[in-house]
Formats: sequence, C-alpha cells, structure tokens
Amino acid sequence: MENIIPNSDQLIITRLGPACFNSPLKLSTIDGDNIANYVDDDDKVLFDINLKNLREAIVGKSDIPAFELAGPRDKLFFDPAKSKAAIVTCGGLCPGLNNVIRSLVMTLHYNYGLRNILGIPYGYRGLVPGLGPEPINLTPDFVKQIHERGGSVLASSRGQRDVGQIVDFLVSNRIDILFTIGGDGTQKGAFAIFQEIQKRNLPISIIGVPKTIDNDIAFVEKTFGLETAFSVAGEAIRSAHVEAVGAPHGVGIVKVMGRHCGYIAANAALAMNEVNFVLIPEIAFDLEGPKGLFALLEKRLAEKDHAVIVIAEGAGQNHLEAVAETDGSGNKKLGDIGLFMTAAIKTHFLKIKTEVSVKYIDPSYMVRSVPANSHDAIFCMQLAQNAVHAAMAGKTGLIIGTWHNHFTHVPMSLSVGNVKRLDPEEPLWLSVIEATGQPFMIKNA
Repeated sequence: MENIIPNSDQLIITRLGPACFNSPLKLSTIDGDNIANYVDDDDKVLFDINLKNLREAIVGKSDIPAFELAGPRDKLFFDPAKSKAAIVTCGGLCPGLNNVIRSLVMTLHYNYGLRNILGIPYGYRGLVPGLGPEPINLTPDFVKQIHERGGSVLASSRGQRDVGQIVDFLVSNRIDILFTIGGDGTQKGAFAIFQEIQKRNLPISIIGVPKTIDNDIAFVEKTFGLETAFSVAGEAIRSAHVEAVGAPHGVGIVKVMGRHCGYIAANAALAMNEVNFVLIPEIAFDLEGPKGLFALLEKRLAEKDHAVIVIAEGAGQNHLEAVAETDGSGNKKLGDIGLFMTAAIKTHFLKIKTEVSVKYIDPSYMVRSVPANSHDAIFCMQLAQNAVHAAMAGKTGLIIGTWHNHFTHVPMSLSVGNVKRLDPEEPLWLSVIEATGQPFMIKNA
C-alpha cells in the first residue's frame, strides 16, 4: 500500500517506563482455554506478507519490518485508581466521532476502573486556557446515547495552537493520558505535543485515533467513517443516475470528498455500480482531444443517452485557477472541480451543438455529519478499545492502525506528514475500471 517501506527501528513504540500494575481485565496467557489472551510486545504484524519478498529477506538476512500488535497487556503503567484521561476531537466532522468518544469512556470506566475522564471542547483550542469552554466531565451516563447521532459531542476546530501551553494545561490539570481523535493535521499536532512531553520528561501518554473519511492516513489500511461516507455518497449517485436517465443526453455529476486520494470516489462507484467515469486526484485526465473526457462522454451519450460521473474534490485541479488561500489547518483550499466540470461539459456540448442535460450533486456535508453505519460503529469501538489498552500500558506517541486486518501500533513519527493515496495498480482501481468501462488513462499522450 505504501511507497515508503519502513525499517524495524522506525516501528519501535515509545514506552513511558516499566509497567508495574496488574491489569484488571482477568484475561489469559494460555491458548485453548476459551478466554482471550493478553498481547505480548513481541507479537508483531508483518509489514509485507508477500511470500516471495519474505523468502528473499530471510535468505538475505535483511530487515523484516513489523508493526507492534495492538491489544490488552497484562501489566499497566498507570494505576487506574489514580489516573486521569482527556479526549479531544479536531478537524472536520466525520461519521463515528461520537462512537469513538463513547467507547473510550466506557472502556476506561468499566474495563479499567478509571473514573476521571475529561472531554475537551472545540479541539486543541480547548487545551489552551482562555480559548475554549471548561472541560466536560465524561461519564457513562453522559455518553450512553451519543453514538446515535452524528458529529462530535465535544465539537471541533481547526488551527495550530501553542504546544507549550497545551502541555502546561495537561500538567496543571494532572492529565495522564490524552486521546487525540483526528486526521493528519490533528496527529501532527499530537506528535508535537508528544515531543514537548518527551523534552520535559513527563509521564503523559499521547494516543491518536486516526479519523478521516478520505482514508489518507499513512500506514493505516482503513480509517473510521469511510464506509459510512461511501454509503451516503452512493445514495447521491443513485439520484444522479435517476436524473441522468430521465432526460435526453442526461449527465449526472457527483462530487465527493477526497483532497489527495480517491477512496471514497472509488468505493462509492463500486457500491452503486451505475457510474461510467470516476475521476480521482491520483490520475490526471485531459478534457479536450480524441482521448479526453469530452470525447469519451460524447461516445457514451451517443450509445446510451446518459452518463454518471463521480469526481473526488481534489481531482483535476490543474484545470482550475490556483487558489492562494488556506484553511485553519494550513491546508491549501481547492477549486470547486464539481462546479467547473458542470460548466465545462455544458460549454463543450453547446460548442458542438449537441443537446445535454447536466445535473450536479454535492453531498459533502451530508457525508460528514451522519451517524456511523453498523460496520463503522463496530470499527470505532475496536479502535477506541485498543487505544485505551495502549495508553494504560504506558505506550505513547502512537496511533491505532490496522494492517492486514489486525489492529496495530503505528508510531506518529512514521505516519504524520505522509499522505496515503490510492494506488492505480492495486486491485481496487482495477475493479473500478472493470465496473465503469472507462480506460485506464483519460489522456491523449
């Protein structure tokens, strides 16, 4: 999945110190007794499971990188009776945020017996005195029904904050564990907090739960909210298809989220299987010329009289005027490729004197704000449980990931700043090509 292949040293997880307290979970260390086992730090998940590559590495005695397996440890660094945790959600909204918050609280309270849990309102600004409301005392009663609605009960914000002030806040409020729920920008901030804590030699754990419906967190196979997002986007595609077949030379255009990668676009198109063209940031495309999109669209309309196009928000930015502005997280703002494509298709068919009926749908905020579906709800709960296990064992500076269908510990130092993109040579994109019938490249050369 990743172009970067880490070495074993890059996958080492930082520990705050010796784990001396017995876990209250009452799990097993024996196979076959029908009781779940504790996880040992030596339990690993191979980065590369290709047999040919493994044989070559073993024969050549080269480094075989592997992630530390997530899960409950039999010894804890923190004494639950004396420990205090805080939870913060940052960045844009995403289906499943409340599920993660709820599961963090429930696991800390019921499984580990930790009673002091704070919710930090409005992202990192809530960790800077004077910028946000007072922290919220999170209890099982407070969170018991929040998973039934979208958004974040803690609310969110973007923007960089003074790391020194944040660490001062953690110290003054005697917070031992901070769970940071957010995307790459959030985890960059979390890594900066972790570094400042390391510099001060403080026994505070920083654990990230990666959140982005774009699914672009490096060294994490899947992030929560993705499945819900493409399910909701699929309904928009259904509407676009109905509109397209309901008019002569009908074209339905659906823009979905995906600044740098096309996972939502690809999965939504496959889920509905009514899409004829999928345009993603990873693959440039031409509009004009004999192999450009307009020529393909002309052919499609001549043969079938309708077409559906799904386009990720970051696709085709080279066709738009550059936008100089940035958002609160420092991300460069994108031009609106959906509106551009709508106008460009209308202009092209007017120029060749051919009738066309274009309908444009942008479901972005519906995708972000709905509650998590069943698959995402389960995934959110498991991410949160593993985040708590890692924190209580004294792990720090990591995010909870998945690799080869196992939950893993991913060092923030490895993940942050690296953007995962859809690989056009992987099976997912081949499935899109086979389902849509579009060529691999929509380019003249």
